[in-house]
Order: sequence, then C-alpha cells, then structure tokens
Amino acid sequence: MTDKPVVLFLCIHNSGRSLAAKVLLEHYAQGRVEVRSAGSEPGNQLNPAVVAVLKERGLDPSREFPKPFNDDDAEAADVVVTMGCGDTCPFHPGKRYVDWELQDPARRPVEQVRPIVDDIDGRVQALLAELVPSTT
Repeated sequence: MTDKPVVLFLCIHNSGRSLAAKVLLEHYAQGRVEVRSAGSEPGNQLNPAVVAVLKERGLDPSREFPKPFNDDDAEAADVVVTMGCGDTCPFHPGKRYVDWELQDPARRPVEQVRPIVDDIDGRVQALLAELVPSTT
C-alpha cells in the first residue's frame, strides 16, 4: 500500500451504493485516502433517493456521475470494494477485494434508502479506521 491508500468502490450502475460509499469516504478521510468509484454497467443518472439522503447529511454529491470501470482504476487501487455486482465486477489478481452485501437502493423511496446508506456509512468508517488508523 502506498502512503495514501487508494480505494475503488464498484457496483453495477455506479449510481447508488458506490456513489454513497465514495462520497462518505471522501468526507471522513479528508484527503487521507484517494477514493474512486465505477460501475460494470454504468447507469445514465445518479439514484435520486441516494442523492437526497446524502444531501440530508450535508454532503454534496453534485460532482459525481456514473463512470465505467477501467483497468487503470483497479491497478491503482489498494482495496477494491464490490457491492452487489457479482460476476460483472472485474477481478484483478493480487488486489485486495472486499465484498459488501448491501440492499440495492434502485427504485426505492428515501425512507427505504436511509438504512442502506447508514449501513454503507458504518462500513466506510470501519474501512477508514483500518486503512488510516487514528493517531490520537
């Protein structure tokens, strides 16, 4: 692992779960981790309920958009976190992979998406604590 760990979040559409994970990790890491996200089959827009939940938390996902996976992102990553993409997520030997089984927020109302984002939030904070241990 480099001085600044690189995390790649992958899901199918890169519009919900991986979006939330990326925005949350960037928020908590405050520049101590390089965060990327991508999808095996990127959607054409962000999940509006996920965007709403992130905004409720005071986070700004407005610079995000669904991005296709590319090999360079995987090669640069120290940790690749997959989220429900199964066999459609690419595998690169020698990389550390973590699979987070999460409910898919697609077509769910905000009330049902909040607990999904809460779940992602807890996992993101645990991953950050592992990658960049607190010095206090």
